[in-house]
Amino acid sequence: MTAGTSAIGRRAGQATTAGRLAAQLGLPLVGADVPLSRVAPLHTADAESLSFLADRRYRSRLQETKAGAVILRQADAGAAPGTVLIADNPELAFARAAALLHPHPRPAPGIHPTAVVDATAVVDPTASIGPFSVLEAGVTVAAGVDIGPHCSIGAGSCIGADTRLVAHVVVCAAATIGARVLLHPGAVIGREGFGFARDGERWVRIPQVGGVRLGDDVEIGANTAVDRGAIEDTVIAAGVKIDNLVQIGHNVAIGENTAMAACSGISGSTRIGARCTVAGAVGMAGHLEIADDVHFTGMAMVTRSQSEPGVYSSGIPAMPNAEWRRTIGRLRRLESLERRVRRLEEVLAPRTEGATEPSPD
Repeated sequence: MTAGTSAIGRRAGQATTAGRLAAQLGLPLVGADVPLSRVAPLHTADAESLSFLADRRYRSRLQETKAGAVILRQADAGAAPGTVLIADNPELAFARAAALLHPHPRPAPGIHPTAVVDATAVVDPTASIGPFSVLEAGVTVAAGVDIGPHCSIGAGSCIGADTRLVAHVVVCAAATIGARVLLHPGAVIGREGFGFARDGERWVRIPQVGGVRLGDDVEIGANTAVDRGAIEDTVIAAGVKIDNLVQIGHNVAIGENTAMAACSGISGSTRIGARCTVAGAVGMAGHLEIADDVHFTGMAMVTRSQSEPGVYSSGIPAMPNAEWRRTIGRLRRLESLERRVRRLEEVLAPRTEGATEPSPD
């Protein structure tokens, strides 16, 4: 059995040919019209696998690959041993090809016998409601929606067309979910935000009466939480992609086509612009304004608003332990070093003030 067909748990592909795939993607085909049925990396691909080359660092693997066809740039076509599809952006073309070769299987429409659906809920006949899911009063489910097992949809929520809730997703009351949204297992949309007022030594919860609005084509990762607003809505605009284990606080607004990696946290009432990227484990303070096209690298600690596009970083990358200990030792001495420099400046200042430059003669 070949490497391309032996992987346990790999989703089955859909048989096609390189020529048909090239026509669907609008890409030039060079070479034989070979059969294709799955995608695979260059180093494990077999004769029925489609692979791609986007990073020139892996060009050496191209010459050895057994892939039936490879998507790559024109400049790399000469190094490929077999059929190629030419693309200016091979990674994007591969993503679209993979969706054609491995389409998500749509469940049969209907409501599972174990699901609990309130009499006032409106479910389109083309939607699918999975086992043990609960739809409360006034819920609206549009055409083509796929609600997987053990999901909970709170009263008055609206789920847009062709949206998919994979499993164990919680959508709290009065949330609005756009079309073609993908909510991964364990996602929680619209829980009450983290809002409290001080009463002496005690905390008193502030009622969270806002909602949550997710735009079209949003994706929310596993075990990610998006809090409802305290007064205004929390808004995730169209095309936003959010990874696993991310916390979005109340009243946050995220602009279109922004992407956010795992383990990041956005504090309440922060506004993030469009087309931003937030790398893993970034933390943002509350009430910040982040402009469009801002990019934060991993583990950045964002405590101030950013009004200009660009790349922003903070934090110290990992290094050998001995070097880290020396660095910390130097950091601890910075304050005393600053005091010594100030004393030297105070001593030297009177001398430099009275000095004159020597004559050029």
